[in-house]
Amino acid sequence: MRAPDVLNEARRAMDICNACRYCEGYCAVFPAMELRRTFSDGDLDYLANLCHNCRGCYYACQYAPPHEFGINLPRTFAELRVETYAAYAWPRALAGLFARNGIVVALAAALGVALVLLLSMALQSGDVLYGVHEGAGAFYVLIPFAAMTTVAGATFGFALLAMGASTVRFWRGTGSGGLPGPRALLRACADVLTLRNLGGGGHGCNDLDEGFSQTRRWFHHALFYGFGLCFASTTVAAAYDHFGGWIAPYPFWSWPVVLGTLGGIGMVVGTVGLFGLKLAGDSTPAAQRLLGADLALLFLLGMTAATGLLLLALRATGAMGVLLAIHLGFVLALFGVMPYSKFIHGMFRTAALVRNAKEQGPSHG
Repeated sequence: MRAPDVLNEARRAMDICNACRYCEGYCAVFPAMELRRTFSDGDLDYLANLCHNCRGCYYACQYAPPHEFGINLPRTFAELRVETYAAYAWPRALAGLFARNGIVVALAAALGVALVLLLSMALQSGDVLYGVHEGAGAFYVLIPFAAMTTVAGATFGFALLAMGASTVRFWRGTGSGGLPGPRALLRACADVLTLRNLGGGGHGCNDLDEGFSQTRRWFHHALFYGFGLCFASTTVAAAYDHFGGWIAPYPFWSWPVVLGTLGGIGMVVGTVGLFGLKLAGDSTPAAQRLLGADLALLFLLGMTAATGLLLLALRATGAMGVLLAIHLGFVLALFGVMPYSKFIHGMFRTAALVRNAKEQGPSHG
């Protein structure tokens, strides 16, 4: 059952905003809002995920606190978004993981690292674990190829299945109907890839206070594209291994290493930057009870990238065995929590942007 308080507050805020319409040019939420006279639960779930939390509406709102209406749309939508993650989670039995998500993510990271380290120590002697291993197949001296790929593949495969199923449930649960045509899909893809709704029409968003900035947008780009490059690195490495017969680790100037290095740097820059913005920003339009979960996921993403870069730098030393185990532990934890952490917001927001492009029609710019 959904808790009615957040939904009722979101509905109250939308009714007031729809009557006022001062913020109609700020982002995609307000043109979508204006297409409705009333707001079903599905409409509110859709609008909350269409919101990019740029906070411009909060600082512009004449009804924000201390006004008696107390409209704080960024905080209300942030709280509603977390409820949607749990409401549409698949399988339903794991939806409760969102309740204490900061603790869940932190425990997953600690257990993932500890598990891989302990298994490595149990399976290998000290001479092997702390020895210097170079050349093709050096990683698999520490952890057998079959064990590494089976566990990682199964975990990542389940994560993709769970996120895909949750996104389908979100699409259907919000009454989004069929997919739009090619032009609308292209517009939605452009909105996703450029984060246009964090651009504030060119002025930027309110990252820290009422001042405009593009900083959060660029840190999001660094994290998003950094993750994409790391995924591309893994994909190319798998192709090298399965189709080319080239066994990791690869030379520094090979495609898997170049893509992974650039991606890792992007992820570290993005996570550190967003971590800082969350701590330094105005807490009033933020949902403070969600801060721990957000920071825990950023920490996990950052440590996954940082340990990968450290492993690359020290892979020809005796530290390689321990670093490989630690890195794989963070990767395993990340794959495990993907569908049950804020990571799912990328899927839901993409679905919301696709629906928005569909609703706005050919004139949507």
